[in-house]
Amino acid sequence: MSEYNLALENVSKTFGRRLIFCDLNFVLNSGCIYGIAGPNGSGKSTLAKILCGLISPTSGKVIHTFQSNTITRERIHNHIGFLSPYLFLYDEFTAEENLIYFAKIRGINFDKDKVDSLFDKLNLLDRKNDLLREYSSGMKQRIKLIFALLHSPQLLIYDEPTANLDNEGKEIFYEIIRQQSVDSLVIIASNENGDLNLCSEVIQLKNYKEKK
Repeated sequence: MSEYNLALENVSKTFGRRLIFCDLNFVLNSGCIYGIAGPNGSGKSTLAKILCGLISPTSGKVIHTFQSNTITRERIHNHIGFLSPYLFLYDEFTAEENLIYFAKIRGINFDKDKVDSLFDKLNLLDRKNDLLREYSSGMKQRIKLIFALLHSPQLLIYDEPTANLDNEGKEIFYEIIRQQSVDSLVIIASNENGDLNLCSEVIQLKNYKEKK
């Protein structure tokens, strides 16, 4: 199993005078699924972006370590698979063309056999050459999951992973997430009970709204 660790040391975030959360101290390890929960507007997506290195905390540190080596912020993206409702896809491309395009942007080798296997698991193999504008919102969510898994990341961060999915789609997602957690560190930001039931530990952001 690949050893990936994520340490949060006194992580706080404010926007102007508004405190989003403060004094987060956690060590997250590969082989586990962790949850981030809280009411709408509590900062779940903000924390997910901080963990990905997309934005910086106002104070504190987030330390990524892979096989005992600290990863610089500039190289974090090489190790992360990120799924989020606000990720953009191109409706004028086919599903497969979207994945090829994003693989080129990220410098990832496009493994056609692996991608076809993921299309098959997500019941999209016969639709991979359809334009994305013909996809439902739930089908687009499945494409975002394939994108997150393209480069076999050691850290997977899912922000509202089952948004727009029907029950069948959720169960497929859950099975893939369980499989990924065997060798990877998985973090799920969500308020869906089904999502959080996968987690061995849940960070409740409502508990981090005041300075200790």
